[in-house]
Amino acid sequence: MSTTPASLAERWFANRNWQPFPFQQQVWQAVHKGESGLLHATTGSGKTYAVWLGALNRFASRGADWSAEAPQPSAKPSDKPAPLTVLWITPMRALAADTARALQAPLDDLGINWSIGLRTGDTSSSERARQGRRLPSALVTTPESLTLLLTRADARQAFAGLRMLVVDEWHELLGNKRGVQLQLALARLRQWMPDLIVWGLSATLGNQPHALEVLLHPGSGRLVQGRVVKDLRVDTLLPATIERFPWAGHLGLRMLPQVVEQIDSAATTLVFTNTRSQSEIWYQAILGARPDWAGLIALHHGSLAREVRDWVELGLKQGALKAVVCTSSLDLGVDFLPVERVLQIGSPKGVARLMQRAGRSGHAPGRTSRVTLVPTHSVEVIEAAAAQVAIAERRIEARSAPQRPLDVLVQHLVSMALGGGFRPDELFAEVRQAWSYRELTDDHWQWALAFVRHGGHSLTAYPDYQRVEPDETGLWKVPSRRVALRHRMGIGTIVSDASLTVKFWAKGGSGRSLGTIEEGFIARLRPGDNFLFGGRLLELVRVENMTAYVSRATGKKAAVPRWNGGRMPLSSELADAVVEQLGAASRGQFTTPEMRLVEPLLRVQMDWSALPTETTLLAEVMKSREGWHLFLYPFAGRHVHLGLASLLAWRMGQHQPLTFSIAVNDYGLELLSATEVDWLQWLTPDLFSQDNLLHDVLASLNAGELARRRFREIARIAGLVFSGYPGAQKSARQLQASSGLFFDVFRQYDPANLLLTQAEEEVLRQELEVERLEQTMNRLQQRQLDIHPVKRTTPLAFPLMVERFRESMSSEKLADRIRRMVAELDKAAGPGGYQPEGGASIAVERETSPKRKPRATKDGTPRPKKARRAP
Repeated sequence: MSTTPASLAERWFANRNWQPFPFQQQVWQAVHKGESGLLHATTGSGKTYAVWLGALNRFASRGADWSAEAPQPSAKPSDKPAPLTVLWITPMRALAADTARALQAPLDDLGINWSIGLRTGDTSSSERARQGRRLPSALVTTPESLTLLLTRADARQAFAGLRMLVVDEWHELLGNKRGVQLQLALARLRQWMPDLIVWGLSATLGNQPHALEVLLHPGSGRLVQGRVVKDLRVDTLLPATIERFPWAGHLGLRMLPQVVEQIDSAATTLVFTNTRSQSEIWYQAILGARPDWAGLIALHHGSLAREVRDWVELGLKQGALKAVVCTSSLDLGVDFLPVERVLQIGSPKGVARLMQRAGRSGHAPGRTSRVTLVPTHSVEVIEAAAAQVAIAERRIEARSAPQRPLDVLVQHLVSMALGGGFRPDELFAEVRQAWSYRELTDDHWQWALAFVRHGGHSLTAYPDYQRVEPDETGLWKVPSRRVALRHRMGIGTIVSDASLTVKFWAKGGSGRSLGTIEEGFIARLRPGDNFLFGGRLLELVRVENMTAYVSRATGKKAAVPRWNGGRMPLSSELADAVVEQLGAASRGQFTTPEMRLVEPLLRVQMDWSALPTETTLLAEVMKSREGWHLFLYPFAGRHVHLGLASLLAWRMGQHQPLTFSIAVNDYGLELLSATEVDWLQWLTPDLFSQDNLLHDVLASLNAGELARRRFREIARIAGLVFSGYPGAQKSARQLQASSGLFFDVFRQYDPANLLLTQAEEEVLRQELEVERLEQTMNRLQQRQLDIHPVKRTTPLAFPLMVERFRESMSSEKLADRIRRMVAELDKAAGPGGYQPEGGASIAVERETSPKRKPRATKDGTPRPKKARRAP
């Protein structure tokens, strides 16, 4: 048999009548030479087989650099499979089974005696026990499960044969604490096996050199670009007419007939939504429009039971489903060849996310990937035009690794103490090999050691926080079996609100499980209330032992669960592309179908005010019966706008006693004062100064309360708070109370505790995006301030007013108010406004408690209510 670097790979490709791409051959050659690297290639172009076949070439061929136990392609079936040789890290459990099937195919065809195994949170106890005796030749696992394996006392022996590690979808891990957890695990494995080959795979990374550096630090490797010509088609499903006064939050269900038509025209379609709430509503709407599709369409999101998700994924693979309404649960790498079309409901919020979802269709080399954007309001039509330009120019968002998260470090120290123990000096040098801890100081290290040994300065008297102790030889270990058990159950960096299991109620016991739902939603319901879940209308029967028991409901009115994280901010790359489209429109350029459709809206905006451009910052000031309004349009995303609005309000309040109501969306912000404000006096470059920015931002917000909430996640990761044993998990309220107690104790008795500092840093970096805020402030100072006094609410200001109204009104009253306001504004704007067919009501996504409906004024704004002080 040939022993050239690509022998096995070329044999397998030839058997399938495939021709390898140049990037695949580059990876095969690099792996053969023992090089590490990052492969960046289009979704569906063959990244998996580039790296996997490279591993087989090197470690399953004759003459490879391998031990005497190495299997040969000619090995007899009775021979034991090779020991653990390749670790394949996947960011999602849902990808593991699909990845394992893809890796198995070449083994079967080439007669290679390797075994493939899965190790995730879904792995059965019997399979875990089998792996405890002998790990498979290639193990597909997650960062959390890999860390758990490293806590085994015999971990070094178990990984002794490991030769290669692959990180799939590296972009999904790079920018968060799960990626940091993986960096630390890699540092340990490299310490044991300095020649370990490491490869990352990604399709959507804007800063590839940084991603490569983080993955391979402190070493270096090869960056391979998979420049495969793949047709990526992006288009927009345009409504017949548009609203000139749009608002975010309604679901665009008037596009339902066109969506159904698009689904009908393709064999299999994925319908992506940004939230699980949206997916539930759209699934019901599509099924209501086409009852004959019952059994042919399905729902898929992360809160559904694993059995349901497995059934949906199998149906997609077999081409048995006409459509699946889904969320990010199907964003990544699962290979569904029958999928022809992808529909994106609403704004994708980012270029990378849209490209990732587009790649779910035509998921094979040479096939066209197509995504169709379905705007849910008029401004999203502009976003659709901007997204097409951004994708064509490959303006992909950058992702940066976190810097020195100490909660992850503390967790890692206890894990390593379980995995055979550690010596502080040796582990310190090892941890600094991880990119995120490359600048870890000795002071920080000593603090972390003291924290795991006796809880630090303020918890010394409590035995529960004496987790690690040195023995007589200086080896640090976990002396308590109870502490070891609790730590293993808490390993991981994903922290979410407590969830309840949803089960059918049955006499004599519970029925089958439907999935999980956030405790905060169920807490607002009473027995007998109806809600949508898993595509079904359910009635709540009772709540007991972290389980919500339900029965099928026959009523029509239902609440829709809302899971956290539903409001993703618009990315800088997509926002900049939107501003470019608006700038072109201000110059009279409406060159695409999308921009020609929204021309009536933009003409009204220009007649009454102006449009934001690349060189101007649009500000609108208005006096209504509510008070004095300022509308500002930086186009920097809702997180930045919240920080900016609070900052501006606080700075003005230092010179004049004012109270403000604040509203933000992805495009701009509104400040409303019930007392007179001379906005023209205040809107100067000094208001947007970066001097003392950090101090002013912290002073303008209730930063202490934000840090307290953030501390709950940190306390759980660092092992201060235990979330409970299976079947007896603590509620979100209990966890928040426990972490809040630690927060108060540390602030009073241990103010120098580094976990407090981390909480404040994470609030600034993640919740307020302070770096992006600094960039925005710098950009705003360079733009010309374009101030326009307006007589009535403009098309861009209207959605900001709706954001403020929705906080105090029920969905029905809000819809009535909006209809009345739109009618008034459309009348003022002249002919050409959108009229709902048959007087159709406006659907509202957000539901709040009903309030008394205030009267509207002639200009379409509500009468004033008591203003609230800016946070």
